[in-house]
Amino acid sequence: MNPVKFEQALQRLAAYCSRGERCAYDIRQKMMRWGLPEDEQQKAIQYLQRENFLDEKRYCRAFVHDKSQYNRWGVYKIQYELRKKHIPDSLIRETVSEMDTAVNREQLRQLLTNKRKTVKGANEYEINQKLIRFAAGKGFSLEDIEAALGL
Repeated sequence: MNPVKFEQALQRLAAYCSRGERCAYDIRQKMMRWGLPEDEQQKAIQYLQRENFLDEKRYCRAFVHDKSQYNRWGVYKIQYELRKKHIPDSLIRETVSEMDTAVNREQLRQLLTNKRKTVKGANEYEINQKLIRFAAGKGFSLEDIEAALGL
């Protein structure tokens, strides 16, 4: 790829990062689709980090906040999704530990209360099993689920 296209790619990536928090994995995927060579991808990521367009810690905090607040995900699902994006485990642990567990448990309680209205089952045991599967799929721990259900 010639230098003009590399410069154009940098401008597009800077604009992309300006619109929202991104991680290096997202940027690398985009550059791979554009056909940028590996060495240019590395240079672009270093430039974006140096110019503060790209910050893994800031991305991680925004991801955790958004997914817990808006998607109502639990800790396990958030950790799983961050690992898929090749975020270091130490950064994941640090960011997830900053989550407010009381707020997270209250969200789970509200989520299960609303879901209970739509779940059908032959008895209370069957309904609770469906609610447990639902909450586990959202990434909440069994301990928190049982506490929210009063089991």
